[in-house]
Amino acid sequence: MEAITYSDVNGYKIPNLVMPDDGLGEEVHIGIWGQRRLDYLKKHKRLLYTNLLTSGKLRVHLHEIDETAFERRELIIKQMKEVQGVTEQLKADDMMKWVGMVTNICACADEIIRSELIYE
Repeated sequence: MEAITYSDVNGYKIPNLVMPDDGLGEEVHIGIWGQRRLDYLKKHKRLLYTNLLTSGKLRVHLHEIDETAFERRELIIKQMKEVQGVTEQLKADDMMKWVGMVTNICACADEIIRSELIYE
């Protein structure tokens, strides 16, 4: 166990605290879904946010949410396109209808991700 060291700041002893290594390294990018989760935790789940932050698990949590949300969104979009008959043929025949349907599918998939993963 390491001894705690202190710095003297204006006559006060301040502990030199170091966050534990989360094992992700510096190159991990937290995307839009991880950022949305972070914002939600800070605003609505302050205790969970603080626990994840102080335990060094916040970035791991955000990275997992981001990857899971991205993969789940792609799967939902693919499945909804199949069920609703959104095909390349439809795109060639009626571009405006295809765009409208794909836009709606993407919005639905985003809402599912928000409710299942981000705002839980």
